[in-house]
Amino acid sequence: MLRTGGHAVRMTGRRPPFVPGMDAAGVIDQLGPGVEGRLAVGQRVVALVLFTGPHGGAYAEQVVVPAESVVPAPEGMGFPEASTLPMNAMTARLALDVLDLPPGGTVAVTGAVGAVGGYAVELARADGLMVIADAAPRDGETVRGFGADHVVGRGAGIAERIRTLVPEGVAGVVDGSAQTTELVPAISDGGTLVELRGWPGPAERGIRVCPVMVPDRIGDTAGLDTLCRQAEAGVLTPRVAQVLPAAEAARAHRLLEAGGLRGRVVLAFS
Repeated sequence: MLRTGGHAVRMTGRRPPFVPGMDAAGVIDQLGPGVEGRLAVGQRVVALVLFTGPHGGAYAEQVVVPAESVVPAPEGMGFPEASTLPMNAMTARLALDVLDLPPGGTVAVTGAVGAVGGYAVELARADGLMVIADAAPRDGETVRGFGADHVVGRGAGIAERIRTLVPEGVAGVVDGSAQTTELVPAISDGGTLVELRGWPGPAERGIRVCPVMVPDRIGDTAGLDTLCRQAEAGVLTPRVAQVLPAAEAARAHRLLEAGGLRGRVVLAFS
């Protein structure tokens, strides 16, 4: 989104060059004044990095971040896998928290085979929700493996397919694939559509449209730590499609732009 200008509204007054990247995994090299007890030099950690901050984003060999944005990495997990957690898993957690559905409720997740969507399915199941997820035919088993109770075809007609399963409509949708207006008919009166690509609505029948962005959780130490411990316990499944050297960042972005990835592209800076 930074590359295509999606975050411009958050960067008024800033001048390029911009350093992108919100996920980092590595080893603590130094601690700032007053940081003690929870973190230590040499510790394996992950960090949620605010690329709009004074030090830029995570595309760097060394990254300076507030201590509250850093937590211990999942035990037994490599840095490439661990680096997929901060931005994507936290975005999924934020989306579900905005929905605030009770255990036993039903949520629909689109873009379920993607990094955020997959985490949203797994977290929703851990929250005790029934999950309806979308997928192309070749991805159906993968999405079921995340814990989806029902898998429907994506694209035109998705609302009708969801209503076939839940005639009264679902109370909440996490839209990870920018299907926007296609999804509104699937939502019950007064329900909520959480948008991960910034669509603000409007929608009819009292449906709330809530665009969310993970920078709103940049200092949520407890939340990030919980996600890492869930990954440790196997609740979350990090997926890495490819690890590329940092010098091939442009190629990584071309892969993202082309689509079709079934996991994150990770840049290695060492």
